Amino acid sequence: MAGHGAEEHPHGADRLCEAGDRVYSRAVRRGRVPRRDADPVPCLLELALLHPDPDDMDWLVPTSPQEVMTRLLRGMYDEVSASQRRVGSAVAAFEWYAGLGRQPQPAPWASEGSAIRVLDGLARIQAAMDEATQACTTEVLTVQPGGIRREAELSEGLHRALTLRGRGVRMRDLYTHVARHGQGLLNYLELMGDAVEARTLDEVIDRLILFDRTVAFIPANTDRTMALELRHPALIEYLVTVFERLWRLAIPLTAPLPDTGIEGISHREQSIAALLAEGHQDAVIAERLGISVRTCRAHIARLSETLGAASRTQLGVRIAQVGLDGPPRPPVSPTLSVPGRESRTAR
Repeated sequence: MAGHGAEEHPHGADRLCEAGDRVYSRAVRRGRVPRRDADPVPCLLELALLHPDPDDMDWLVPTSPQEVMTRLLRGMYDEVSASQRRVGSAVAAFEWYAGLGRQPQPAPWASEGSAIRVLDGLARIQAAMDEATQACTTEVLTVQPGGIRREAELSEGLHRALTLRGRGVRMRDLYTHVARHGQGLLNYLELMGDAVEARTLDEVIDRLILFDRTVAFIPANTDRTMALELRHPALIEYLVTVFERLWRLAIPLTAPLPDTGIEGISHREQSIAALLAEGHQDAVIAERLGISVRTCRAHIARLSETLGAASRTQLGVRIAQVGLDGPPRPPVSPTLSVPGRESRTAR
């Protein structure tokens, strides 16, 4: 049994084999397991899910599930970052090799530049966006993810926005609901007046800026020091379609968020409940909604208290029972009963 190799356990900590799941679960429940129990599952030691008890080497103690999850998320983040870097490198290499040979006759849609151009560095990104701003005459569509917009972020593109407003260009911006609480954004919109229309959603896609439905800018890495300038008509049409569908689902910034129909549960907590029901961890939920992990956990605590749940497992059951496990929907009756609590009148 001890001779089983790692090749018989070709998996990571995110999907344990059946035997490994049994032994690790037993270790978490009991606090430790005899070393002999782990002989058939060397994967648990190789993945650092179990390690020797310093007080008694004949026993193994488990790594906490929270630490394992943190390690997995960090690994996934690194993989995504590496993939994005490879995409940027591949596009850059293609442009380089394409420039070495005879240049073919450009297609009509490519007459003003490459269909995809990699912009490496903030200075190059800003220059390209300034150029697109000067050429823009009709419309700008933007998606701004994250939470409350910082003053520095708003000031960064203010000169372009004012230039566009001066030419009568229409601007439409999509933000997350959290951005409603930022005074800087409200000041910016007041300054821009009727030139800008803003709406919000629970969560949005990554940053997107579209000028005149002919050129778009999207991030090419996680820290946004690289961007892609897109001019291919098919890509632009796809991005415009995505924006328009999100726009129809979004709520105007001047309108209040809809009531959840359950007293004591806010619209944001309803969104958190739906993401919890999908199995997302606190850090992922916080990132998608544009809030801090601490704020996210405070909302989860209030959800638990309101729904009368004593544990995360029980909270999941309560969320499903009251219908918070899907996208927000209007209440179907004037009252809604929360399991374990008195019936409440929907406001």
